[in-house]
Amino acid sequence: MRSVEKTGRTVDEAIGAALAELGVPKSDCRIEVLAEPSRGFLGILGTREARVRVTVKESRAELAKAFLAGVLERMNTEAAIEVRPRGDTLHLDVVGKDMGILIGRRGDTLRALEFLTNLASSKGSGEALRVVVDVSGYRKRRERELEEMARNLARRVMRTGQRAVTQPLEARDRRIVHLALQGSKRVTTHSEGEEPFRRVVISPKERPGPEDTE
Repeated sequence: MRSVEKTGRTVDEAIGAALAELGVPKSDCRIEVLAEPSRGFLGILGTREARVRVTVKESRAELAKAFLAGVLERMNTEAAIEVRPRGDTLHLDVVGKDMGILIGRRGDTLRALEFLTNLASSKGSGEALRVVVDVSGYRKRRERELEEMARNLARRVMRTGQRAVTQPLEARDRRIVHLALQGSKRVTTHSEGEEPFRRVVISPKERPGPEDTE
């Protein structure tokens, strides 16, 4: 993190000197006024200059990657961190061997890691990005598993005419189930229950009666 302290007759003059040394625009920096200028006795004795500290903001990607690297180091885990910006989302993929410890049961550890990475990287960065953390392609595998589960449950609902209910799912997983079946002409989905026990309910669509078709 680059930072300099500068003095000047005014705060603006001190800031200008700091920006010139850093070679970056003001919008990319955090500015702290350490001392306001003051005039001494008769405007001569004891005059104090303004002092500022100007720090270059780190990008959200740099902060997020540094946080994850620190977590891996403390866990004595070797892995590569790949950063891929996509619109207003920043994807970080942690790739290595034996990554199960970072995923946890049903992704519990991964969700906690993602939450902490968002929290840590939001400080010191003005970028309004959402950070998504994945470990060795777990999220893509999980998405395929949920889609397959949704289709299997839908087939059961169509066969029996009875609704089916998933196990408790987090919001992201529920959305995958809803999207997997949103185009179905024979089943419909909705969520019910309170967090963290909220589930997806898959129900047969009501077929229109004779009076509804006229």
